[in-house]
Amino acid sequence: MELHTLTSPTHTSADAPLKVAVILGSNREGRFGPVVADWFLSRAAAHPGIETSLIDTAGTEPPTAPGPVDLTDRLTEADAFVVLTPEYNHSYPAPLKHLIDRHFAPWQAKPVAFVSYGGISGGLRAVEHLRQVFAELHAVTLRDTVSFPNAGALFDDRGRPRDPAPVDAAAKTLLDQLVWWGLSLREARARRPYGA
Repeated sequence: MELHTLTSPTHTSADAPLKVAVILGSNREGRFGPVVADWFLSRAAAHPGIETSLIDTAGTEPPTAPGPVDLTDRLTEADAFVVLTPEYNHSYPAPLKHLIDRHFAPWQAKPVAFVSYGGISGGLRAVEHLRQVFAELHAVTLRDTVSFPNAGALFDDRGRPRDPAPVDAAAKTLLDQLVWWGLSLREARARRPYGA
């Protein structure tokens, strides 16, 4: 496995926006993930103090496009991550595993939140598998998630939740926690290097 060195973060002020990489984990044809991603990115855009970028595994087939170095840089520059995953056969998709495994240091001492979708479980079984993977990578996973069971029925034809109140509230909780952990860990990394 190729290991990438974590570069020293550039000095950022404490009030700089939290850089959040949102990782869309499915690349199947006809996937529902972009609908969920668009909704989540709109929630994040409305949250103060967050700057998001989308990393879509549909555009990261090996060799990773636009290039593994560029992807490594994007992951390294992120202060926090949101992994958006479906559930395939009680777990998460292979392209997501490939993206995670190609990197090591960029995940260290950073928070990871989860937005999942799927059938009756809403993707939560995939999330539980991902928690184990990210623990091995020295990342901090957030307890609270946003989950969409039987996701296709929960969104209208314009890609909006049919009942937005509960999922908007869950997204706000997740983003509030992500900002707290993201800022706290960014400050900690700036004060002293993380020793993995």
